[in-house]
Formats: sequence, structure tokens, C-alpha cells
Amino acid sequence: MKYIASLKNTLSIVNPPQVRIIDGFGNYNLEVGGVQGTDFENKSVLNLYFLDSGDYSKVPFIPGYGWIKPSQQLWFQRTSEKLRKAYMNGPVPQKEAAPGLAYFHIPLPEYASFDSSNFTGVKQERISSASVNSGFFTTLVETGDVKAVFTGHDHVNDFCGKLTGIHLCYAGGFGYHAYGKAGWSRRARVVLVSLDKTENGRWEDVKSIKTWKRLDDQNLTGIDGQVLWSKSFGGTLLVTF
Repeated sequence: MKYIASLKNTLSIVNPPQVRIIDGFGNYNLEVGGVQGTDFENKSVLNLYFLDSGDYSKVPFIPGYGWIKPSQQLWFQRTSEKLRKAYMNGPVPQKEAAPGLAYFHIPLPEYASFDSSNFTGVKQERISSASVNSGFFTTLVETGDVKAVFTGHDHVNDFCGKLTGIHLCYAGGFGYHAYGKAGWSRRARVVLVSLDKTENGRWEDVKSIKTWKRLDDQNLTGIDGQVLWSKSFGGTLLVTF
């Protein structure tokens, strides 16, 4: 992680510099500022959270994969609250927090809540989450700003489903260095965040968050388009290509 954070033009951070004790590496957030010259130029209109879900359990007698620890959840809660206050206070105070997206590797146990009737995409292997539930999904629900979570780990799952107001999505198996499935194209999830625009052409805050997957096939086909969140509609809409 230190090497990645040292690369030219990287936005990655080893860990938050203001936090003395936190588990893992690569826990940080990025603030996406509004357009210069608008009311939102000094506000973060989109908040990105990155957390280290670990690899394998380091706790004796708890088998399996890692999870997001209490120290990380505390940092996330404090960061979310700080960003919420900044966005909802002056100048130009807003009525609710700016939308957020969270990224980490190992899926939460709540990913197992879905079946083919309530997600978009495919599930072709079991959900390889930790054998214990750290409660991070509850933390996400309580903070209220994160609209979608994106994970990897299970290479031939690529679905995205909504649970308690939050979309839980797989990024899609992309690299050729790891296992896949014969005849099933490698794929990458794309996330598109669009800003609202007034009738006189002035840019404002986030209007919508959309996602789809791009296949590594002859046509670079786009599939499974969804609207994850919008100001005017909080549910899930499908996007056609």
C-alpha cells in the first residue's frame, strides 16, 4: 500500500494521517468537490470511502476471511458525521448529507440476503464473507449517506441488490490473473455520477448515480444498467443500452 500511495498522480492514502490507531491499510476517504464558480465549489458533493477488509482472520478460533474492525468503523462514522455537518451547514446549507459510495474487497454477510428474484446480475458461487458479522452493514445504515457498496473477492458473482436502502454490488471479475469461468466474459463495473443542472445551465449537486458492467468481449458490451440513486427517486431503475 505504501508503494501504491507513493505513485505519481495517485489519490490513494496508506491510512488517515489524523488517526493514530486503525486496523489495516488503505483506509481513507476522497471528497469530490462541486464545480468551481457555483454554490457547491467549497462542498464535497460526493464522498468516497475506502476500507481494508483484510484477508484471513487473525483471531484464534475464528476461521475464514477477515472483516472491517471496530477501529475502522469508528473512523468511518466520525468521517461521515464530519462530512454531513459540513454539507448541511453554511455556506449554502443542504437538507441532507451528500451521497456516498463505499469500496472494500470482502463482501459483507448481508450479500447472502439476495436471490435471483431481488438482484440484477448473476450469482454463480457462494458468498465468501467472514464467518462473523462485524455489524458494519448496520453502521452503514445508521450513518445514512452511503448509497452503494462495491466489493470483489467472489470472481464469478456480479450481482447488485438493494437491502435497507443500500445497494450491495459486486465489481465483477475483471483480471485474468485469477480464477474465472469458461465461457463467461471478464467484466468491470462502471459507476457514473451525474450532476444536476438548472434551467439557466448552472451546475449543482449530484443528480443520480448509475452503474452497469462492461464485458471484455468483441463489442465491449454493456449490460445490467441500473440507477442506484437519484434525488427525485430513491429506488432502483434499470438502464437500457
